[in-house]
Amino acid sequence: MMATPSDRKATIIDGKAVAQTIRSEIAAEVRLLSEKYGKVPGLAVVIVGCRKDSQSYVSMKRKACAEVGIKSFDIDLPEQVSEAELISKVHELNAMPDVHGILVQLPLPKHINEEKVLGEISLEKDVDGFHPLNIGKLAMKGREPLFLPCTPKGCLELLSRSGISIKGKRAVVVGRSNIVGLPVSLLLLKADATVTTVHSHTKDPEKIIREADIIIAAAGQAMMIKGSWIKPGAAVIDVGTNAIDDPTKKAGYRLVGDVDYQEACKVAGWITPVPGGVGPMTVAMLLKNTLDGAKRVIEQ
Repeated sequence: MMATPSDRKATIIDGKAVAQTIRSEIAAEVRLLSEKYGKVPGLAVVIVGCRKDSQSYVSMKRKACAEVGIKSFDIDLPEQVSEAELISKVHELNAMPDVHGILVQLPLPKHINEEKVLGEISLEKDVDGFHPLNIGKLAMKGREPLFLPCTPKGCLELLSRSGISIKGKRAVVVGRSNIVGLPVSLLLLKADATVTTVHSHTKDPEKIIREADIIIAAAGQAMMIKGSWIKPGAAVIDVGTNAIDDPTKKAGYRLVGDVDYQEACKVAGWITPVPGGVGPMTVAMLLKNTLDGAKRVIEQ
């Protein structure tokens, strides 16, 4: 049965609206920097090759920069670029004073070692928050990384701006990727939640997920989490973006999350839609990280 507006219980967390609010806060700060110091934040966006999805992400990030007054440095490299050339490009950007953030769009072509490239980005410019030292500090009590990874940071921002407290709550993170699952579980732990990670080898994930006050779904499995798996009133943050066939759509597919949205709406207290939930927040947090990196340098 489709959920009609009358039996919809969950409050929809509008990531698009929250991200827009954050963007205007950032734009105001960028204006102040420009007026006071005559300088604006700079973000270098490096893309290798011509993967369609990567290109659309990158153009979105570049457009977002322009919107808030951040200068973007566009580095487009051919698919065949050698690892050494890419690394020397990164070193060049590390040395540029007008560049406050460096983002290397992943995935990189197979012949390039991702870990090696990311490790070469200056810690002070690691706006993606993927440098092992930033992740390491995130994992340690009493240490603060220079930057938090954008998607996890966006997830927590959505919770806090929706008035959902984390302290003492049971949180379940579905997925353990370096980009989302692992760092978001560390962030929740830092915010005093009791955290469980569910992954491909977890026995009876349904039982564990059902106990969660907060669910962060980042498994990359279309509609894996059913409505019946959700504790009534829980907050559900759906990071998944999965394309499923839909002949009624012009593109022939539609995007769905890792959570069965229609079912979950009837049970959850709060839920993010896909698209329009976490996605816009990731870009907003990238802009925020770039601004913070620039402020550390400019306001010295």
